[in-house]
Amino acid sequence: MPSSGWGYEAHNGPEEWQKFFPLANGNRQSPIDIQTRYVKYDVHLRPLNPVYDPSSAQLILNSGHSVNVEYDDSKPLSVLSGGPIIGRYRLRQFHFHWGRTDDGGSEHTVNGVQYAAELHLLHWNTEKYSDFVQAAYQPDGLAVIACLLELGEGNSALQKITGALDSIIKQHHKIVFTDFDPMSLLPKSLEYWTYLGSLTSPPLWESVIWIVLKDRMTISSEQIAKFRSLHHSKCEDKNDCLMLSNFRPTQPLLNREVRATIT
Repeated sequence: MPSSGWGYEAHNGPEEWQKFFPLANGNRQSPIDIQTRYVKYDVHLRPLNPVYDPSSAQLILNSGHSVNVEYDDSKPLSVLSGGPIIGRYRLRQFHFHWGRTDDGGSEHTVNGVQYAAELHLLHWNTEKYSDFVQAAYQPDGLAVIACLLELGEGNSALQKITGALDSIIKQHHKIVFTDFDPMSLLPKSLEYWTYLGSLTSPPLWESVIWIVLKDRMTISSEQIAKFRSLHHSKCEDKNDCLMLSNFRPTQPLLNREVRATIT
């Protein structure tokens, strides 16, 4: 079976993460299974207020772990405020997670249900921290909007991204990619669940305020197949290259609380 290169399969499984990244066993690891019967509905949670400038999109990149669309975060062009965060966080990039089969690729699950894929929009706290790396070490440094993608009709906004993947098959390949509004990938309703967690790839810093949207968007089988055509960072020969799966399994909630907006 080909390796995904992500660190969950074959010779590079979760036990190696725990060996090299002790935070893999930390107290606020992500993703999680959101059990809605235990969620706390919080009247004090504010509406999300993402304001994105499509012209701040810069490039699309095969990171070796996912496909990233990266934004200019040197200026307050694309900014998230409201919701569970204090102040304004700038958009740095968004990327995707998927699995070997169409019925399982999301990182977060809801009441034990895993969806076809998941979109993450990564922001950092520019009001308190001077750069992304500094923010990534802090408990309130990062904010990620997660959107679950269920199998269904093709997503027309997503088509612009999947249409570019043939140009970035190999790791570190990138092309100019601009004039893209991330709002086109999100549902109309921005009601959400939120909890304190971590990055879902090494080094697993516990610095993320997670904002998981309740409503889902659709993705087609053909669009997921395009993601699986990318080559991963562990690619050593042509028979072991495909990035077939790049999601982390859910982690224990432990003593954390999941809060939600009231609809």
